Amino acid sequence: MSTTAYIFGIIAALVTLAVVVQMLRHRRLRERHAVWWLIAGVAALIVGLFPGLLDGAAALIGVSEPANLIFFVSIAMLVLVCIQLSSELTRQETQIRALAEDVALLDERVTALGSPARPGVGSDSPAHDDTTTS
Repeated sequence: MSTTAYIFGIIAALVTLAVVVQMLRHRRLRERHAVWWLIAGVAALIVGLFPGLLDGAAALIGVSEPANLIFFVSIAMLVLVCIQLSSELTRQETQIRALAEDVALLDERVTALGSPARPGVGSDSPAHDDTTTS
């Protein structure tokens, strides 16, 4: 790869690391989600600073073109991120379903006690009456 490509890789790695750290600081990204991006940013920075490592790793694994190794590792990392996010989505769907069931049971209990649970929820009356008398 050319020197320009390595310099671009270093800049991209630094930008990635800076964005991830900023998102962590402002609590827009949780630590467990940031791990993969920090690993990728540090790895890209190391490869950009020491290009011989990429050539050596490609030769060790038997990949003829070092750029193909970068693509493979990038795709593998994205697959791992997708698996992690799918796992968390499944867990959250289960929690939401359980919470919805709990709310339905609580609404039923409150209704059984004789008072409306919440306006517009669990009752036949409208939540907001637009008719006003003057």
